[in-house]
Amino acid sequence: MRNYIITTDNNSDLPESYYSEHGIGCTYLSYSMNGVNYTHDNFLPVHEFYDSMRNGALPTTAQVNPENARLMMEPYLKQGLDILHIAFSSGLSGTYNSTRIAAEELAEEYPDRKIMVIDSLAASLGQGLLIHYAQKKKEAGEDMETVAAWVEEHKNNIVHLFTVDDLNHLYRGGRVSRTTAFVGSMLNIKPVMHVDEEGKLIPVGKIRGRKKSILELARLMDERIGSYKDSCDTIFISHGDCEDEAHFLEAKIKEKYQINTVIINPVGATIGAHSGPGTLALFFLGDTK
Repeated sequence: MRNYIITTDNNSDLPESYYSEHGIGCTYLSYSMNGVNYTHDNFLPVHEFYDSMRNGALPTTAQVNPENARLMMEPYLKQGLDILHIAFSSGLSGTYNSTRIAAEELAEEYPDRKIMVIDSLAASLGQGLLIHYAQKKKEAGEDMETVAAWVEEHKNNIVHLFTVDDLNHLYRGGRVSRTTAFVGSMLNIKPVMHVDEEGKLIPVGKIRGRKKSILELARLMDERIGSYKDSCDTIFISHGDCEDEAHFLEAKIKEKYQINTVIINPVGATIGAHSGPGTLALFFLGDTK
């Protein structure tokens, strides 16, 4: 079997330790806030980033460009490795397309190597969960083509359910209207959303009150999990600097399901810039995305 590596971008929101422990390559999106540009070398600590947003900072983000993607991938090709890259949803960013362009250029320069770039149609730890399953298959000895085929076949089984605490961040990012944000904030409405099969954010409900919105995530899992109910033993939860609520959600799910593997990790700055502090997201395998 040809040697290969799985690579991704940091919108997968996996812990840095996960990348290093499993030998996963990663390219990083940058962001700017209060006149400062932040890259992987100087990312703010999570709490400091979200506190800045709570205090009125309005961060902006930049997608991975083809040169960034190339700088990440080329060293692996020089080592004689093929590459399976699982990219952030094309429905939310141009990062997938930039990586695809870089891969096409590199394929011409390294004709003996194979590069496969998959649009995950996923975000945050939904993308991370897809990578997790792919990496498990790689470590079990499956070849790159087999793993890639599984990812393509099952990427729309990665259920994304999330709620946000402040609608104004979604409004600023063009996800909800000004009226929705204003009225929702006045009435303490917390939207529940998911990522659809085109990799875009879609509202699925409006819940009044924060605790009820978190409980709604657990309830919706019952609806979406379908035939995976008895086999689902893994959930990932990402949060916008609200870890206690993430553990509350974890406990509620464990009351119903035999969960053995959980990763809880913050929503990174490039997604958090658009979703804001208090975002809480749940990911698992289900029949429908």
